[in-house]
Amino acid sequence: MKRVEQHVIEKTHPQFRALDEMALASKNLWNLANYHVRQAFIFQHTYLNNTAIFHRIKRTEAYQALPAKVANQVLLQLHVAWTAFFEAMQVYREHPERFGGRPGLPKYLHKTQGRNLLVFELGCIWKAELRLREIAVSQLGRIVETKQQPNSVQQVRIVPKVDHYVVEVVYQPKGKRAQGLDPDLFVALDPGVNVLAALTSNQPGFIPRLVSGGPLKAVNQLYNKQREHKQKQLAKGKEPRFTSRRLDRITTKRNRRMMHYLHSASRRIIELLVAERIGTLVLGKNPFWKTGVELGKKNNQEFVQIPHAKFLELLTYKAQAVGIRVIVTEESYTSKASFLDLDVLPTYDPSQGADQEEKPHFSGYRDGRWYRVKGRAPIHSDVNGSYNIGRKVFPTAFGRGIEATAVRPRRLAV
Repeated sequence: MKRVEQHVIEKTHPQFRALDEMALASKNLWNLANYHVRQAFIFQHTYLNNTAIFHRIKRTEAYQALPAKVANQVLLQLHVAWTAFFEAMQVYREHPERFGGRPGLPKYLHKTQGRNLLVFELGCIWKAELRLREIAVSQLGRIVETKQQPNSVQQVRIVPKVDHYVVEVVYQPKGKRAQGLDPDLFVALDPGVNVLAALTSNQPGFIPRLVSGGPLKAVNQLYNKQREHKQKQLAKGKEPRFTSRRLDRITTKRNRRMMHYLHSASRRIIELLVAERIGTLVLGKNPFWKTGVELGKKNNQEFVQIPHAKFLELLTYKAQAVGIRVIVTEESYTSKASFLDLDVLPTYDPSQGADQEEKPHFSGYRDGRWYRVKGRAPIHSDVNGSYNIGRKVFPTAFGRGIEATAVRPRRLAV
């Protein structure tokens, strides 16, 4: 499994201008190639793949402005975008209800502000500098230092952002898989807002863990406050605008803080699984769970702004890297059903919505932090949901005496 080492290139970096000019040239090549493909598709009803486009534009100024291997990667990116469009159209014809609208053709990038990805394969990476742990590529020279072994580096990508560039060093790690993992033991993870992740397990004596979502909520709250203040200033100016350099910078800072916490949380969770010798991770995720969500204005903002999908992606690749099996399951009704009463867990059909014939009935109800059942002490609602996610995949994992598993959860320090 490949991994990425990232380096941020600010405008003060000595190579920033050269990077910017090269990304602009990549944009020009994208637009030129895309023009040929769109014209052939719209008027001639044929598709020109990256090989056909190469023979059309290989002598143009836009193609020759980049190293040949880098320019070919731009054509390959365009081919991938068009292939994705054709696949989306095929699904759209069969299931239009899955889309918010008809898929559109790959678009042109902005004429002056547009920048495009740069991909440098091994043939474009200088080997002498790489042996000194330095990343140097064709037409740019030395860019950054790296911590990776020279023989593990496979690719370098330069990704344009709003006010900076990110140099991604793609490498093949040589990490060892964890030993002694038991595939019959699993941890079920329920993602949320106040509690970013609730962890439960079928391992005897395992104490449920909670990963706080408070730091992410705090970052989003500060960001929304700063963004609102800045947007009001821009609206009151002589020439009203919707964005500015300052607004872009606070957005970038917010995104970095979010990713830092998600990486830290996912790393601690995987370390816990390895320490407990648990070999399976069950993740709860519903398709389109953030489309048309109706939780109220405040709760909508908190839920939608937390990148749960990215969090689950980080957990997946980190778990697989150490040999932990990952299972993703839908989590419908897991917060409404009672785990201690072994309530039936049906699967919600979004196509039927409120018109479902059979309305499920549950033993209790969720009351904020607690799940309450008449005649029994309340159980933590996130812990209850996490146990139910585990039951979705392993219905018989918990036998009689499951009350012993409903202990007081602990915080997992991040």
